[in-house]
Amino acid sequence: MLATITGVRMSPWEILAVLSTAVLALVRWFPAGVRRPVALAAAAVAVVVTAILVVSGLRWQLVPVLAGTAIALPFAVVPVLRQRAGQRPRRVRWWLALPGTAAMLALISVGPLAAWALPTPVFPAPSGPYAVGTTVLEWTDPERPEPFTADPGDRRTVPVQLWYPAQAGQAKAARSFQGARTAQEARDVQNALADSFGIPRFLASDVTSARTAAVFDAPVVEDSGKFPVIVFSPGLSGVRTSNIVLAQEWASRGYVVATLDHPYDSALTSTGGKPVRSRNQDAVTGDPEKDRRAVKANVDVRAADIRFVLSQLERLDRGEVTGPAAGFLDTRRAAAVGHSRGGAAALAAAQDTRFRAVINIDGGLRDAGVRPFPQPALAITSPVSVRENADFVSDLDDVLTAGSATSYRLSIPDTGHLSFTDAALYFPPLPSLLGTVGRTEGLRVTAEATTAFLDSALRGRSGDPAEQLRAHGDLTVHE
Repeated sequence: MLATITGVRMSPWEILAVLSTAVLALVRWFPAGVRRPVALAAAAVAVVVTAILVVSGLRWQLVPVLAGTAIALPFAVVPVLRQRAGQRPRRVRWWLALPGTAAMLALISVGPLAAWALPTPVFPAPSGPYAVGTTVLEWTDPERPEPFTADPGDRRTVPVQLWYPAQAGQAKAARSFQGARTAQEARDVQNALADSFGIPRFLASDVTSARTAAVFDAPVVEDSGKFPVIVFSPGLSGVRTSNIVLAQEWASRGYVVATLDHPYDSALTSTGGKPVRSRNQDAVTGDPEKDRRAVKANVDVRAADIRFVLSQLERLDRGEVTGPAAGFLDTRRAAAVGHSRGGAAALAAAQDTRFRAVINIDGGLRDAGVRPFPQPALAITSPVSVRENADFVSDLDDVLTAGSATSYRLSIPDTGHLSFTDAALYFPPLPSLLGTVGRTEGLRVTAEATTAFLDSALRGRSGDPAEQLRAHGDLTVHE
């Protein structure tokens, strides 16, 4: 269990470690009459709490605190022990002790600061009426060669995770680890993502202990008819578990969501039981023409993956392939959705008119080669992305205006590019990454806005979705 103090999420034992160590650092300044009992009590608490934390699993954020404990303990306790032995305690002059105490408090404060900046994520509970089930499938397209291998017989294989409305009452112990079946699987994926972001692995190590609301292979709800379908593509190097909050929210509201890994693009995936890492084929080379072709090729492969997965979902509904949601998919009401590069790919996939709606979440279209499409679309943007890319809005507006259906561009205030992903739950809240919106607020608003649009486009809910969309930001309507 984690407690929250002014936004810092720490367990009660961790809080005790911080407080007892702080007392040890300050006890030299206490009145002489209480110095001895306070020092002994704080030392006892610090030793017991340290043992508990080490045995139960020490978070890296607490290492500076325990280092402070090791330094402060002898300075606080030795004078007391000397006094009990009848010896005169040696006291450092105040003008030497003061900077030492300040340095100790600074060291101790690193722990709570790290716990605030890089916390263990807690997934917000989905707000819809349904429990959420999940499962992982792997589908191979016999018609498409794998473009990133030299073997001419290698076919494109796409791992897919389904999130769907499930029967309630499933065991909490079966909930996924960060969307994975095991903590080790989640750890492997998180390590690969850390590598792709260029950050030390230990900084994101707590992420893998987070449990989602989704239960693996839970029975699907059987009394609500068929559910509309969302096919979701993550951002560049993203994985199928990069957007769990949105996937769970949509599933809880009665959608079947298929989140994709894009092999050789996603940081880490598994095809045929073998790990496949990103080849960074979209890395900037400095050659404008080569970079443009790389972006276009990446979008094209992703869009083909999205279309292929919709075809497989049609087969799943007909019972031609196995899966827990077989027979409960309404693939005639399908949406292509994505974040960042996945958002551009979703717009490109909309050339397939089987999709009845499309959503681009903060995805730039520069060099993506996206053409006009006939479906209604929603484009969500962040102020951070707009500031960083002068053509961001104009590129989106050009495509949305050229479409034949009413489309919407929604700018959500105070958000950053990662406000729409699970990274908002555990990345440092830097304005360049998350804007100034709260850790969960960007996700909440995105879920509300996208669901309002999808309910209108796929479920035919009455009323103009523009009215609901305006409640979440600055809206531009393209008719």
